[in-house]
Amino acid sequence: MKTISPKDVSVPEFHQILLGAVAPRPIAFASTVDAQGNVNVSPFSFYNAFGANPPLLIFSPARRGRDNTTKHTFENVREVPEVVINAVNYSMVHQVSLASTEYDKGVNEFVKAGFTEVPSTLVKPPRVAESPVSFECKVIQIIETGTEGGAGNLIICEVLLAHINEAVLNEKGGIDVQKIDLVARLGGDWYCRANGNALFEVEKPLVRKGIGIDTMPEAIRLSRILTGNDLGKLGNVETLPTPEDLANFQGSDAFKEVMQEAQKMLYEPLSENLLHKLAQKYLDQNQVDLAWKILLTLSFK
Repeated sequence: MKTISPKDVSVPEFHQILLGAVAPRPIAFASTVDAQGNVNVSPFSFYNAFGANPPLLIFSPARRGRDNTTKHTFENVREVPEVVINAVNYSMVHQVSLASTEYDKGVNEFVKAGFTEVPSTLVKPPRVAESPVSFECKVIQIIETGTEGGAGNLIICEVLLAHINEAVLNEKGGIDVQKIDLVARLGGDWYCRANGNALFEVEKPLVRKGIGIDTMPEAIRLSRILTGNDLGKLGNVETLPTPEDLANFQGSDAFKEVMQEAQKMLYEPLSENLLHKLAQKYLDQNQVDLAWKILLTLSFK
């Protein structure tokens, strides 16, 4: 394990460590105006949501590390404490990157990057028409975390209105994660796309209390086959199958199918490792109850 103190490396070096490890990060494509009405739009990946009542978004246009100057977005919200935070999806990511160019003050990145301005309802900065979701916000607080290059400037925003492109909604009226096709920032020049095989579900233990990994039989808990994710799924059940459940399982067609599957997997006698591989196969399909029945019915002493 490599251990690094921020005091022992340069600010740019530790900045890159943060960008590489704290990722993926959502992107706030923030449109602002200055006191003269000049429009600016720029992306920031030090950004997230921090409350729903009131609805709060926070992003940070940090001081530049190379020369300790501040960004136009930061200067604008101090003059006009309003901002529209536009979501970024895959279809617009290259334009968003272009808008991050450090143009001179007064240059409109909407024009440079080819975006369409849409008048907002409650705030002065315009929305980005190409964005799937835009939040009109008032800036309620600005926190400067330091005065040296690389210091963050937390822009705390309260959402006044949300505008959602209906094309990204599902049949229930919620945002469809596949349709919205969001992108996020990684380190360096890297981005990631929240779509396709990159998306997966993890059932939240909101109501029930899982048995936990610590209560599992030692042979399962210390398995050389089952991963931490596998054990996490197994530990999220409230109760284990009862002896009656296991007896019924042994007499079922499902048990016969499992045994046939085991024979197909490896041409070797049924062993603990093979048993765990078989259970892992069903865990990958989120058939947790069946995986437990396999592990407990065919357990090895």
